[in-house]
Amino acid sequence: MLEKTDIDRSKPGNVLPPVSPRNHPDAVTDWDGPADAANPKNWSLKSRIYHTTLPALYGFCVCLGTSIYSPGVPAIMDEFGVSLPVALVGLSLYPLGLALGPVIGAPISEIQGRKAVYLITLPIFLLFTAGAGLSRNIQSLIIFRFLSGMFGSPSLAVGAGTVADIWDMEHGGGLASVLIVSTFFLGPSLGPLIGGYTIEARGDWRWLMWVLLLITGPVMIVVLPSKETSKKIILARRAKHLGVPGPPRPPVRTALKTLLVVTLGRPLKMLATEPIVTSVSVYHAFVFGVLYAFFESYPYVFGRVYDFSSSQIGLAFLGIFIGTWLAILTFAIVDKTVYQKKKAAYAPEKPPPEERLYTSMLGAPGIPIALFWFGWTARQEVHPLVPIAAGIPFGWGVVTLVLGGITFLLDTYGANYGASAIAANGILRFLFGAAFPLFTLYIYEGLGIGWASSLFAFIGLGLSPIPFILYHSGSSIRARTSFK
Repeated sequence: MLEKTDIDRSKPGNVLPPVSPRNHPDAVTDWDGPADAANPKNWSLKSRIYHTTLPALYGFCVCLGTSIYSPGVPAIMDEFGVSLPVALVGLSLYPLGLALGPVIGAPISEIQGRKAVYLITLPIFLLFTAGAGLSRNIQSLIIFRFLSGMFGSPSLAVGAGTVADIWDMEHGGGLASVLIVSTFFLGPSLGPLIGGYTIEARGDWRWLMWVLLLITGPVMIVVLPSKETSKKIILARRAKHLGVPGPPRPPVRTALKTLLVVTLGRPLKMLATEPIVTSVSVYHAFVFGVLYAFFESYPYVFGRVYDFSSSQIGLAFLGIFIGTWLAILTFAIVDKTVYQKKKAAYAPEKPPPEERLYTSMLGAPGIPIALFWFGWTARQEVHPLVPIAAGIPFGWGVVTLVLGGITFLLDTYGANYGASAIAANGILRFLFGAAFPLFTLYIYEGLGIGWASSLFAFIGLGLSPIPFILYHSGSSIRARTSFK
C-alpha cells in the first residue's frame, strides 16, 4: 500500500485524503472522482463561505486604501509644503500599483498556491502602508503608497481564482463573484467617511495609515486557518504525500513566461484587438475614473458650497455606498428572475453571454442622470441632501453596469480566456482611477461645478449605448473573435 495515512476521506477538512495510485492511476493528475473530499467544491458550505469571505475582506481593505488618503491631502500639503497636484500623486499612484500587482501575484499563485499569495503579499502591503505613515518627505510617501497598492493588488487578483476553485458558476459562483467585485466599490465609498472622522479626531494625516493597518491587520489573522484551494497545488501535495510523481509541470522559466503572457501580454492584446473587451473595458474604466474623481470633486463641491467639514464630506459618500448595495440587490433579483427564465428557455444549452447584460442595460442610464443631478443641484439655495442623494443612482448605475459586464466577459471568453479579459478590464479601470484625480479639480475650477459634472455626464451618455449594442450584436461580434 502506498497510502501513508488513514485520514477519514469523508471529512471535507482533510485536504490530503488517501488515494492509491495503484487503484486510481490518475489520482495525481485529477480528482479521485466527482466526490473527492479534497476538491474544494465538495467542502462543507460553511468552509466554502469562509474561503470566499477571505478575498472579499481583503478586497474591501485594499480598496479602502485608495480613498482613505483623500481627507488627508490638505494636511499633507501643509506638512510637506507641496502643491495640490503633488499631494494628489499619493492618491493616484496607489491605483496604479493596483493595476500592476497581478504580475507579482500570478507567479506566486502558480508555484505556491492561493493561500501563499495572502501570506506573502499582504504582510508586505501592511509594511509599506506603515512606511507611508512614517514618511518624512513627500517622495517617500508617494513611493510607499505606490508599493502598498502594488502588493495589495495580488489579493484582489486571486479572488476570482478562489471563487472558481470553490464554486460552480451555476451553483453559487455567480453570487460569490458579485460579492468579490462589489468590494472594489464598497471600500472606496467608505474610505472618505472613515478618513474624514479620523482627520477630525486626530488632526494628523498619518492616522489614516494607522487606521488602515488597524482594519487590515486583524483580517490578516483570519487567513491563517484557511486551506489551499488551487487544484494544481492540492494534487501536487497529494502526490508528494504518497511518494509518487505529481502532475507534470513545465520548467520554471517556461511557466513564468506563460504567466506573464496570461497576466499582461494577452490582456493587452485583447484590449487592443477585441471589440468586446475594448468597449466594455473603456466604459468600465470611465465610470471607475469618475468614481475616483469624486475623491477630489466631493471635497471641492461640499467644502466650497456647503462649508462641510472632513467628516461631513465623508458622510456625503454614503449616497454612493447605498447605491452600491442596491446594485448588488438588483443583480441578485435579475439573476434569480430574468436570467433563470432564460436558462430554462435555452436548456439544456447555456443562454448566450448577451443575456448577462440586463443589469448593465438597467444601470447605464443611471450614471449620466446622477451626474447631471449632482452638478446642477449643488448650490447654496438647495439642501445638501439633494446632491448627496445623486450618489445613490450613480453608485447603483456603476456597480450594476460593472457586474453585468464582468459576467458577460466571463461567459463570452470562458475558462480559457475569461481571466485575461477580466485582467484587461482591471488594468484599464485602475489606470483611469489613477489618472482622473490628477485633473478633476482643474475641470471643476475651469468649467464650474455644473458644467464640469455635465462634461462627465455627456461622456457617460455617449457610452451608455454600449451594453445595448452588445446585447443586439454581440453574437456576430463574438463569431469573429480569435480567442475561442
